Amino acid sequence: QVQLAESGGGLVQAGGSLGLSCAASGRTFNGDAMGWFRQAPGLEREFVAAISWRFGNRYYADSVKDRFTISRDIAKNTVYLQMNSLKPEDTAIYYCAAGGRLGRLGFTSAYEHWGQGTQVTVSS
Repeated sequence: QVQLAESGGGLVQAGGSLGLSCAASGRTFNGDAMGWFRQAPGLEREFVAAISWRFGNRYYADSVKDRFTISRDIAKNTVYLQMNSLKPEDTAIYYCAAGGRLGRLGFTSAYEHWGQGTQVTVSS
């Protein structure tokens, strides 16, 4: 079983920054990529960013492009999400996902494993 442990959420003012991390442990997972999704109250879970594990290719939702940066540390089995210029509409629970399949990384169904989520709140 793969476990994903997220950390780094919290409360920040608009325009501020936060960094999230997600450490994977347990058995080696299949799939090509890890990603971040978020879910605001009353809304569906939406794609934020993903990174291919082998080559480090990065993919972003238009809403976060140029503000968020995803990265990975292969030795630590950890993926990071640096969030800058945060806006109130970025407020959500952020979920880490592993085992993603290239070509479908924007879809929740493409991932095998999910973390418990970490709350990010951006005040105006």
